[in-house]
Amino acid sequence: MKKKTFVKAAGTALMAAALVFPQAGSFAPPSQAAAETLETQGFISYAELQKKLRQLEQTSGGKISVDVAGSTNQGREIYTARVGTGDKVLLVQSEIHGNEKTGTVALLNILQKIGSSNSEAAKKIREEMTIVAIPMMNADASELDRRGNDMSWSEVTEQYPQLSSATPSWNYYTRVLQGDDYAANPGFDVNRDFHPDLDYVANAADFPGASNKPGWYITPEAQTVRDVYKDLMAEFGKVDVFMDMHHQGFPYVGDTGEIATMSISAQFVPDPATPEGDKYAQYANGYDYDFSRQLNVAVYDALQAKGDSVFTNISLYQQDLDLPGTALGSFALNGSGTVLFEVKGQTQNFGQKQKGMLVKTVETGLMGVINGVTDGTVYTLDPEKYEEIPESTY
Repeated sequence: MKKKTFVKAAGTALMAAALVFPQAGSFAPPSQAAAETLETQGFISYAELQKKLRQLEQTSGGKISVDVAGSTNQGREIYTARVGTGDKVLLVQSEIHGNEKTGTVALLNILQKIGSSNSEAAKKIREEMTIVAIPMMNADASELDRRGNDMSWSEVTEQYPQLSSATPSWNYYTRVLQGDDYAANPGFDVNRDFHPDLDYVANAADFPGASNKPGWYITPEAQTVRDVYKDLMAEFGKVDVFMDMHHQGFPYVGDTGEIATMSISAQFVPDPATPEGDKYAQYANGYDYDFSRQLNVAVYDALQAKGDSVFTNISLYQQDLDLPGTALGSFALNGSGTVLFEVKGQTQNFGQKQKGMLVKTVETGLMGVINGVTDGTVYTLDPEKYEEIPESTY
């Protein structure tokens, strides 16, 4: 497939403020010269992903298995890559937004490291864990280098005739966003299309919805991830950890004046056992906020161990959220420990610049979780240390 570059107008760099989650405040991201061409070929295209996954399956001698879990709206296959045979289950996905690409590269690197190595450390990970990666969840958006998928409301109502009289969902893009014209080619923010009821079927009464309400599983991309999650629950009884790889704008690490290389979070819905989370009371028995906090502490500690460098510029993403329509919110309510990665900058900000450093940040944080779950140290961490991580400021 021909590699592409993309041109974004100078003003669109400001659109980086439209993050995966709502946030308060404003800030000035790195500026981009008018008509500057931002190279992105250092990232992985869909065709390159297919080739790389075939190579990983072959060179691992069967330790890595690659499967087609579903298809995007435009018919591209959505792949899972699985390594390990242990009963501790980690599901991790990247590129739910197609202009947030470092997680894909990091996941392929980690799969190769764990699946192809004969080191004792790699063997131990494979014995203790089953790691399932969805390295390019929203391949249509990835190929368009944009946030939303490639799907019209009329395509939704074709699949769900009961929605023919419903108002299109609030996460349906038909405007210019981050330099992309959705009016000409509409799509959905797939990261608002999840529901804690994994068997939910779209109901017109639940539209258009809102940020603090569940989604509907109307996009094939969200349906695929839901089905992978359900299959793992059926096989193992539980998905211990769910991690989601994203990008954001340019918040600071607390009051340090340093731009965060990455922000992390364990909190996406209020605790069902509290008055604020009472509407989720049916999920209270499974929800484990302390474990999610321990996982995030493991990420933070792994990056702080890199010493005085950009790798230690890690902040806590906005807290006190109520986002059941995200994969993280829905799966947290279903009992998974959850971790959000928000790497600084999207492709419209500086293309592939800083790619190596940012990918290494993601790899280091991911391995912090994998190693901590493998050797059991994550379960001994003090969850209250999570509250000591500097919060993002803007």
